[in-house]
Amino acid sequence: MATQEYNASNFIQDIINEDRAAGRYGGRVHTRFPPEPNGYLHIGHAKSICLNFGIAAANGGLCNLRFDDTNPTTEEVEYVEAIKADIHWLGFDWDDRCFTASGYFDQLYDWALQLIGKGKAYVCDLGLEEMREYRGTVTEPGRPSPYRDRSVAENLDLFRRMKAGEFPNGARVLRAKIDMAAGNMIMRDPVLYRIIHATHHRTGAAWCIYPTYDYAHPLSDAIEGITHSLCTLEFEDHRPLYNWLLEQLQIPDAPKQIEFARLNLTHTITSKRALRRLVEEGHVGGWDDPRMPTLSGMRRRGYTPEALRNFCTDVGVGKTNSVVSLAQLEHFVREDLNRTAPRMMAVLKPLKVVLVNYPEDQTDEFTVENNPEDPAAGSRVVPFSRTLFIEQEDFMEEPPSKYFRLSPGREVRLKGAYFITCQEVIKDSQTGEVLELRCTYDPATRGGEAPDGRKVKGTIHWVSARHAVDATVRLYDSLFNTENPGEGGDIVANLNPDSLAVLTGCKVEPSVSQARAGTRVQFLRHGYFCVDPDSSPELPVFNRTITLKDTWAGARAR
Repeated sequence: MATQEYNASNFIQDIINEDRAAGRYGGRVHTRFPPEPNGYLHIGHAKSICLNFGIAAANGGLCNLRFDDTNPTTEEVEYVEAIKADIHWLGFDWDDRCFTASGYFDQLYDWALQLIGKGKAYVCDLGLEEMREYRGTVTEPGRPSPYRDRSVAENLDLFRRMKAGEFPNGARVLRAKIDMAAGNMIMRDPVLYRIIHATHHRTGAAWCIYPTYDYAHPLSDAIEGITHSLCTLEFEDHRPLYNWLLEQLQIPDAPKQIEFARLNLTHTITSKRALRRLVEEGHVGGWDDPRMPTLSGMRRRGYTPEALRNFCTDVGVGKTNSVVSLAQLEHFVREDLNRTAPRMMAVLKPLKVVLVNYPEDQTDEFTVENNPEDPAAGSRVVPFSRTLFIEQEDFMEEPPSKYFRLSPGREVRLKGAYFITCQEVIKDSQTGEVLELRCTYDPATRGGEAPDGRKVKGTIHWVSARHAVDATVRLYDSLFNTENPGEGGDIVANLNPDSLAVLTGCKVEPSVSQARAGTRVQFLRHGYFCVDPDSSPELPVFNRTITLKDTWAGARAR
């Protein structure tokens, strides 16, 4: 399990230290990660996963995976399996401690009966809009429901009949009886159970009443022996209800809810409802679209789990919500890939080069290091022939003064190979488009160095035409063109129309063609790329993970 990046120095760790010093929970530390299986995990969940699993491991404790499957209308087995895969990919494991709220439905129902028996819960017939009217406002107290004073016997009878399926959706709910004048509006008789006639992905049609998250959450924690229940800040107002339920049911060694700031990124949406809309309306190719902030999307784009864990550690754990620059995340992705990704040559917009003085039937081979940052990465052999491909942008017929790449009469270095000089430009007679360059090479410069000591300012990459493999390359940019796409207006209006460009007819080294899906490489001068699952040996597909330039590191250094 990945724990080496976790930094156990934060206010949550301070609370745990105090609890252990006081002998609470017998010194145990037991956390849980409780996703709802109604979508795929995103970058915000990565922070919670790293925190919950990391803080448990740092204290010699345990962390459970528990699915909050209390709403059958939005939850699917697909999401359950995707969540498990994402957590494992991120580097964490729950061993044999995978639980579900639905596995506790019988116990939760029995506890609801106890609350009714104590006069602490009642069945209410108000509709949703009526309930909102009765709840009051932040400046005015609410009014008691006309059903608030039903007898215990009547409430027990109605609740059992709700469970038996006698009433339609929305006809009745079970509410806690707390305080309709409470300053915290969540404590104004919150709903504990609602009627939902729908098939559950685990329990089928066994239930037609389902607990709310606010009811199931603390009691599931209690059943599992959780000590520290870590939630994001939006649940801070829910903590009094969390504690109230545990107190009313007299739960021994009751767990403690602690809130921390959620992770917000610029140019990013982390609302599952919004992400589902993007998927369902076809604005992206699915939950694992490489432009999505989902873990599956980031994995497909080529992000590494090490980079995400290091990023979450760097962001830290605080008590105040803030927005982190997307460039900060990209810095950690780039830093990890620079250390681990082998270098390869790929020509994305090919221009044909013929070396007129190179033998037609000759093939050279050059040994090139795979990664200068990793001596253990070894080397590879790159073939060289008379006809090559270079980037269109690496040639200019009338270059400006500081252009050091190929132009008529100019000599440049082919990376790791020879010096070449452009002698002739072949153009389309109708359009004037440059179709081919006729060049000469200097055989004395094998390996890219001249024995007479002469220097060239330009070095360009290349691919042998005879050995090149055709490839498709997808260039990704930010999905949104505004820093805060979720603030006001329609998120679709903030979509970046240039978030994806697909290049076909690209030429790559033959050594890249057999790479399996998920393989990450650096294409020299272009950035870091990942082999897409759509790939085949006949036509590899590469997703650009990230460009080479790191703007955030430079800003931090200043």
